[in-house]
Amino acid sequence: METTPKAVTQLIEALAQLPGIGPKTASRLAYFLLKDTNDKAIVLADALRELKGATVFCATCFNIADGNPCVICANDQRDASVICVVEEPMDVQAIERTREFRGRYHVLHGAISPMEGIGPEDLRVRELLARVAAGGVHEVILATNPGLEGDNTAMYIQKKLAESHVRVTSLARGLPIGGDLEYADEVTLARALAGRREL
Repeated sequence: METTPKAVTQLIEALAQLPGIGPKTASRLAYFLLKDTNDKAIVLADALRELKGATVFCATCFNIADGNPCVICANDQRDASVICVVEEPMDVQAIERTREFRGRYHVLHGAISPMEGIGPEDLRVRELLARVAAGGVHEVILATNPGLEGDNTAMYIQKKLAESHVRVTSLARGLPIGGDLEYADEVTLARALAGRREL
C-alpha cells in the first residue's frame, strides 16, 4: 500500500526526469520544498510558469530570448557577417562572458549522435545553411563541444558549407576534450576564439 501522498510522488517523479537528478536527490528536493515555510515552492512554480510562458526561441539564431528577434540578432552593433555555431543556448552565454566575440550566433540545439538517434535533420542545420545562402555571411565559426559528437557535427556542417565560399573556422583547441563550453573559464574561451583556424 502506497503511503506517500500522490502529489509528493508526482513531484519526485517530475524532478527525477531532470538531467543530473536521480531518485534520491529528487526525493530530497521534494521533501525540502514540502517542509519549507518561506514559499520557495511557490517562487519555483512561478519561475517555471514564467520560463515556459515568457521565453521564445529567436527565429534567426534559435537562442532563447524574451522576444523575437533576440537582443543579439537585433543589435546593429554586432557583426552579422560572422556566425558562431554552438550546440546549446548555454554555450552562447559562455562565449558572451568572454566579451571577445562581436558577431552573431546560431544554436543547433544538440549535436549529431547516432547512438541517441540524433541526426542532422534533428538539429537547426538546415536553418544555418539558409542563413549562409541568403548572403552577407563571410565566416562561420564552428564552436561545437570538443569530443566525438561535437567533432562529427562540425565536420558535417563543414562539408555542407564547402561550396558556399564562406570562411569556415573552428575554435582553437585550448578546450579540454570531452568538456562542455558552459564549464570553460573565460580566459580559455577567449584564447580559443582568438586562435580559431581554418578547417
